[in-house]
Amino acid sequence: MRYLYLDHAATTPVSPPVLEAMLPYFTRAAGNPSSTHAAGRAAHDALETARARTAAAIGAEAREIFFTSGGTESDNWAVKGTALAALRRGRDVHIITTAIEHHAVLRACEALERQGVRVTRLPVDGFGRVDPAEAERAIGPDTALISVMAVNNEIGTIQPIREIGRIARAHGIPFHTDAVQAIGYLPVDVNDWQADLLSLSAHKFRGPKGVGALYVRRGFLPETLLHGGAQERGRRAGTENVPGIVGLGCAIAAAAAAQPEATARLTALRDRLIRGVLDAVPGSRLIGHPTLRQAGNANLSFPGVDQEILLRQLELRGILASAGAACSSGQTEPSHVLAALGLDWEAVTGAIRFSLGTETTGEDIETALAEIPAAVQDARAVQGL
Repeated sequence: MRYLYLDHAATTPVSPPVLEAMLPYFTRAAGNPSSTHAAGRAAHDALETARARTAAAIGAEAREIFFTSGGTESDNWAVKGTALAALRRGRDVHIITTAIEHHAVLRACEALERQGVRVTRLPVDGFGRVDPAEAERAIGPDTALISVMAVNNEIGTIQPIREIGRIARAHGIPFHTDAVQAIGYLPVDVNDWQADLLSLSAHKFRGPKGVGALYVRRGFLPETLLHGGAQERGRRAGTENVPGIVGLGCAIAAAAAAQPEATARLTALRDRLIRGVLDAVPGSRLIGHPTLRQAGNANLSFPGVDQEILLRQLELRGILASAGAACSSGQTEPSHVLAALGLDWEAVTGAIRFSLGTETTGEDIETALAEIPAAVQDARAVQGL
């Protein structure tokens, strides 16, 4: 059975050019970039090329890019590293974040709270947007970091990152943003956003899994989390994942170049999907901001319909979607993101995230619009509604 993949927010397929660029570094060009012989130098050159490409895609300098194992490590390094550096200086530490961050940020904050760090979790409005004025009001003399994601991974809402970055800079507070869901969908510029730290993950923009990067503004020194060798200029120990990093560099360059056209195309497809479902399924509703949302994200709720039953019915009809963050699958608790929006229980437990990507076509959307209403009807029948 051919499936229609509408779960690109969870992960994306590696593009053929990215795979082709990676392959030599698994075999004939498999040198360790720390080795000084010819094979090591070739691997090191590939690493630095990828670093330069990554930096160019987000308006940074190559020396400000540090490769990691993915978005989770990058978020942890940004949040914990900044807090630990402040604690080491013997000061009280306060972090400002939001109630709808990815668990990589929220759980890092929870771990820091157990070490005496104070954390403020800003509320969001019914669309999932943070009020920059709330962020400014939360600032205190001990505030060591503001961390606000650029795009929410579940509902697609775009945050006022530029305004929050300006506020942080005006108060002399480091600003971190999780941009994992922004690359390829928004123009990302660390200087425009006034970000001091920015996290990204390759598998969200047609690169490989298990590799990411943290942008660290020049002169800013978060505490090192991984100790060992002198890799990544002594800031992140461990032999670099050269094939993955090469893939990241290739993928982010392609995503940045294609972003304006891709955003326009996906926005049109997304809006067609949203309008079609809302028109065809009585009682359905859109979750998140109607316009300030990632181009590929359509989070739709079917109140009263159990999302797990509906996901199964969708799969039986060839549609692959998700109930929210892929890293939270299997949890019995409702989404912390949807709960923060103040939605009622039926809306939360009936929410499905359809996320479009590079391969999604207009024909795919028409197929989805033919199958989703029928899948909802089948799910309701299974539940006896």
